[in-house]
Amino acid sequence: MEKQQAAEQIADLVLTGFSHYRLRFSEITLGARRRFERAAWGEVQRASSGRINLYDKAVAEVVEDLSLHLPDDCLSLAIWRHAKQAYHQLIASRTDYELAETFFNSIFCRVFRHHAISEDNLFVQSSFPAPPLGSQLPIYNRYQPQRGLVALIKQILMDYAFAIPYENLRRDISQIIYCLKQEMGEAFSNETVSHVDIIKSVFYRNKAAYLVGRIVTENITTKNIAIEKVATEKQVKPFVLPLLNNGQRAVYVDTLIMDPDEVSVIFSFTRSYFMVLAPIPSEYVQFLQELLPWKQRYELYISIGFYKHGKTEFYRDFLSHLAETDDQFIIAPGVKGMVMTVFTLPSSQTVFKVIKDYFDPPKEVNKALVKDKYHLVKVHDRVGRMADTQEFSHFAFPKQRFAPELLTELEKVAQSNITITDDQVIVHHLYTERKMTPLNLYIKEVSGKKLEAVLDEYGNAIKQLAAANIFPGDMLLKNFGVTRHGRVVFYDYDEICYLTECRFRKIPPPRFPEDELAAEPWYSVAPNDVFPEEFGVFLFADPKIRQQFTQLHPELFDANYWQELQRLIEHGQVMDVYPYRRIKRFKQH
Repeated sequence: MEKQQAAEQIADLVLTGFSHYRLRFSEITLGARRRFERAAWGEVQRASSGRINLYDKAVAEVVEDLSLHLPDDCLSLAIWRHAKQAYHQLIASRTDYELAETFFNSIFCRVFRHHAISEDNLFVQSSFPAPPLGSQLPIYNRYQPQRGLVALIKQILMDYAFAIPYENLRRDISQIIYCLKQEMGEAFSNETVSHVDIIKSVFYRNKAAYLVGRIVTENITTKNIAIEKVATEKQVKPFVLPLLNNGQRAVYVDTLIMDPDEVSVIFSFTRSYFMVLAPIPSEYVQFLQELLPWKQRYELYISIGFYKHGKTEFYRDFLSHLAETDDQFIIAPGVKGMVMTVFTLPSSQTVFKVIKDYFDPPKEVNKALVKDKYHLVKVHDRVGRMADTQEFSHFAFPKQRFAPELLTELEKVAQSNITITDDQVIVHHLYTERKMTPLNLYIKEVSGKKLEAVLDEYGNAIKQLAAANIFPGDMLLKNFGVTRHGRVVFYDYDEICYLTECRFRKIPPPRFPEDELAAEPWYSVAPNDVFPEEFGVFLFADPKIRQQFTQLHPELFDANYWQELQRLIEHGQVMDVYPYRRIKRFKQH
């Protein structure tokens, strides 16, 4: 009986901690509307990072409560098995039970230091056969186009109006209609639109608010008069409507994004998490997955802020993928890193990154500093140019799936971080990241317009990182990847720092002709000194590619450009970085 009481007490404490976490999470999320209306961009950044840090704080608080209220002999695996059963009963009626299961897992892993992970002890798989029951009300507003397109668009914009007015409502409506007709051709003029659905909650991120929805059209495909039967074909078109604050207490529609690939980029793994009120998270994920069927559930949970549960969904997908495939884990293609060893499963879209035991010169970081850098990226605005990572402890892989060369490599460079048993390879600390084509390999395979496009992307990536107060440090091509959309993304974080921590300098002229021939520079160089004039030779061995890049982005080689960026950042200016091409933006007259 005492053991059962202890198990029930554990379940109660964990659920209480989870409920407090969800309340604080929702409070921060609810504040997004007001921050947007006030154009409080500094507060937006602090709220975003604060909400991410909230989870670990909540877990730590529960673990402390457990240690205070329960004696050590009550924290046994046998009691926790009963606690799991009691917890299952407590969360059965919740509409966010999947998040609650993940929270229990986090507490268990913290208490037992990521050991004894099994279905008996925690929720490796969900304990519920179906998603949570909804509220019986749809999470979206539905609009019918009977009164015409102008009335439809106006009704939508007014339904989602803010406490500050639209800058020019008539102009916004006109531009949306023009864009709709450009994107959908005759779909509207033929009155084939069945309805428009828009998620009730507004999606906030950085300096924008987004309306997310779908347009459903019905086209008559066959008509059999003899049997009086008409067949129709439904088509679903996703769309995102970004709204911006003009800085003068008014809102305007910036563009309309309808291309599925461009909508996907807005929900990319390279972006910060949305602030969106989602009381029934699974319903939001289901709606988004219908719009973007190629995106995995774990990606969508992460994109709307539930990154810890995204990890759970990822792990479950990983186990399923292993069961359905038989290929082996191999060393990831590309130049081997000096800090990380990276491996992948060819049939998956994930790479696994393990910190090495020792770093060869000239690297001067340590393991703790590398972890700090990766956490910085997690909580910082990634502006579409840094890959999100998920951090795991004691990740167990089936040994028979490891190529011999990979096992040899891990034992050689990361021995302290792995344990090999008869049937498992356990990596005690690793990061997972989306697989991309390394930029240095991509450039070797392309030429002409494709080469010019990716070089332009590379320069834009560096500029947008800088605008977000991030300097990559090691800007070598091998540290950037190319996504399936052709975007260039930074993914090696051991040398990143805040841009404002750097000292950008021009190389002083030589004092004597002999200075240029000397092995050592004739000028002093401090640890944080950066000389942009050297970037070209440092980054590109091929002089033709170097010249092409220099023509595309000449300012990157000018210390004045970087110094001006630092000045703007230090004065509190938050740069505009859009998750869509600038050419897509409406003209604001």
